[in-house]
Amino acid sequence: MKRLLPFVILALAVLGFMALKATRPTPAPIAAKERVWQIDTLAVEPATLRPTLALYGRIEAPDRVRASSPVSGRVLEVLVRDGERVKKGQALARLDPRDLEPRVTQARGDVDREMVRARHDREALAQEQRLLRLAEDALKRAEDIQARKLGSQAATDQASEQLSRAQLAVNLREQAVAEHPSRLAQLQARLAEADRDARRGAITAPFDARIGKVEVAAGDPVQPNQTLLTLYPSDAIYLRAKVPATQSEELREALTRGEQLVASADFGGKPLRARLERLSGEADARGVDALLRLDDPTGVPTGAFVNAVLERPAALDVVALPFSALHGGERVYLVEDGRLRGLTVTRVGELRIDGLPRVLVRAPGLQAGGVLMTTHLPHAIDGLAVKPVSARDAS
Repeated sequence: MKRLLPFVILALAVLGFMALKATRPTPAPIAAKERVWQIDTLAVEPATLRPTLALYGRIEAPDRVRASSPVSGRVLEVLVRDGERVKKGQALARLDPRDLEPRVTQARGDVDREMVRARHDREALAQEQRLLRLAEDALKRAEDIQARKLGSQAATDQASEQLSRAQLAVNLREQAVAEHPSRLAQLQARLAEADRDARRGAITAPFDARIGKVEVAAGDPVQPNQTLLTLYPSDAIYLRAKVPATQSEELREALTRGEQLVASADFGGKPLRARLERLSGEADARGVDALLRLDDPTGVPTGAFVNAVLERPAALDVVALPFSALHGGERVYLVEDGRLRGLTVTRVGELRIDGLPRVLVRAPGLQAGGVLMTTHLPHAIDGLAVKPVSARDAS
């Protein structure tokens, strides 16, 4: 009996398990449920907006002028300093007049000598012409006497030689008289040049300007064409910056149409405003040079580097999106009946709205009133179930 007890217990346990299994309630079937992703959205409202272009450039004065020494000499005085503003006609520096006046005196003396020489040549020509007529008469008499067998051949030859000499003297004198106007004009030009250089010894500002750099001091010797100082128009200060070559033609066409393209910047807390005036005709690896004229360059030194934002020509029918709305750089997703539908877009540019960066896109499928997902889902695909949790208008 003791040997059968374990088997009896095991049999009872099996029967109990089978009874429990047979009497347990049937569980309800589990239905598969699709996950719904919560997303942010915005309402699509195409508009006309101006994309912007970030620039980094240098303040320059392309119309810079070099004031140079007209002749060799010595600087008598320098009347301005670096960075000083000057008015048109204001004296900037002076060369020692003792280095300039001798050239004027010599040139004036050359003109006076030429005029005296011309008067002498005219008087001498009249006298030599009388001698020529006398020599002609003498030759005729000698030939007449020889024809009547009263004179010798030697006398006739001598008279002919005297006539030739008189004719040569007249020819040379006539040539000298004929050359007088050109010689006088040349000497008068030298005198005018010497006078001009003497006046240029007093260096004055050709326009309202700012002094760039003074390169000499009083007492310094200078050579012809040596730079004394540089200056530039105080109202013609530019920002030179590079723009991408791919966008240069768009900007060039806008300038041709007469469109005003404005850039804004900040320098030391001072807001700056500049207008695009021209673009270089050549490009390099960094882009194309653009020159933007500052409206008010007061307090902005040349050579300073500035960050600026340039408005590009207006773009029609574009939508401003946060960058998170882009998937793969050129794809966005519309929300239709709780599911995503992908759409390929064209990037037009960038813009900051209320201080936040936005990308401007355009596509035929972006119609007003549509709803677009702004949440970036790495696994976003067409047909994915979503639920908007917040919505905002596109600006």
